[in-house]
Amino acid sequence: MELEEKQELLAKLREEISMCQKCPLAKSRDRSVPGGGDPNAEIMFVGEAPGFNEDREGVPFCGNAGKLLDELLGSIGLKRSEVFIANTLKCRPPENRDPLPEEKKACRPYLDKQIEIIAPKIIITLGKHSMETFLPGVGGISKLRAKLFRRPGLRYIFPLYHPAAALHNGSLRDTLTQDFNKIPEALKKVEAEAKPALNKQQDLTLF
Repeated sequence: MELEEKQELLAKLREEISMCQKCPLAKSRDRSVPGGGDPNAEIMFVGEAPGFNEDREGVPFCGNAGKLLDELLGSIGLKRSEVFIANTLKCRPPENRDPLPEEKKACRPYLDKQIEIIAPKIIITLGKHSMETFLPGVGGISKLRAKLFRRPGLRYIFPLYHPAAALHNGSLRDTLTQDFNKIPEALKKVEAEAKPALNKQQDLTLF
């Protein structure tokens, strides 16, 4: 898919999300937060849900967690403009509570469409709820973090802690930094494994 076509499709999707009334969050939101970044990104980050700042600005990860995410991206030689960042929910839950199953279900088609358009080589989930969207019932994030998974039709999944967790628990910051440093290695593994993966239908943990 050409860049111009991707841009047009993402713009239409943003408009659709802005008018969405599929769940009660539409009534409490200030602005929807569809996500943004490079339509041709090899890496797509998927967080959990917009927070206070995101709801005001309409931009994902624009608060303190976003500043840390930018630092972590910089530590591996990336800029926000070179990746695509989205969330499992496109609207802020009241008081920043956890996303509800029915809210995630309502928003899932938007996320799936973004993935289809962008076609990233690897999806990096940030936080428990994002991870469970792609790897339900597999295990906790402390067990699965920084491991690369492949599932039929879901491309490659690389779960990490959410940056906000490192802000609340300083001991996780070093862990998150170390895990981010594994992203280039994971991407190389994806590039090496992608072609044979298309012919296999089993779930697989690569490392």
